[in-house]
Amino acid sequence: MNGRINILGVHFDRLTMEDTQQRLAQFLTTDRNHIVVTPNPEGVMQARRNPDFSAALNSADLSLADGTGIYLAAKYKRHPLPQRVRGVDTFFKLCERGNFSLYLLGAKPGVPEKAINNLAEKFPNINIVGHHHGYFSMADEDAIVADINENCPDVLLVCLGMPRQEIWAAKNRNINAKITMCLGGTIDILAGEVKLAPAFLRKIGLEWLYRLVTNPRRFWRMLDIPKFMFCVVFK
Repeated sequence: MNGRINILGVHFDRLTMEDTQQRLAQFLTTDRNHIVVTPNPEGVMQARRNPDFSAALNSADLSLADGTGIYLAAKYKRHPLPQRVRGVDTFFKLCERGNFSLYLLGAKPGVPEKAINNLAEKFPNINIVGHHHGYFSMADEDAIVADINENCPDVLLVCLGMPRQEIWAAKNRNINAKITMCLGGTIDILAGEVKLAPAFLRKIGLEWLYRLVTNPRRFWRMLDIPKFMFCVVFK
């Protein structure tokens, strides 16, 4: 199954995890950058309010259905996705294959270093060529881009949060990498700063509830989830 579907103005690729890994492997054999995004229902609703974010998402080379709500919405619209493909799972699967160079961009100062230590221990066949935290200003951006270009990673992991990471990636589409993966809190997860929801909750699509309980400040953001479902049904 291939092709793309449109959910409330945002495109999603109809791929399995295996298909996704094959696509990433193809990207790694080329000499240009490919942007990978993983919108969830909150992201779709943000895109409806933010034209720059919407354009960034829809210009990506690969758009994965990260949220359970996206999977259910596609099924409701009778354009079912073969499965849900979570961004963090996609990155871990890629790491299992290894043999690529990696640059980390994002998270608080000191966190990327922790992530690098854990990655080096778990996936020694990944060559980590550089990193920078995500708390940088516009004045720092040129130096960061120059550092990435100089190190020319195969994979650039950008974890600046939605919509900043996707807009940044689109702005820097010609950066010297083969894949730019926009993956939110993945560096925090790699560093052990944030824990994944228990496997049984992830399996039934309730990790959003775990994130809400462990971080109540997400409450206002998560109001977009019922708004998303309302728009899917009635618009």
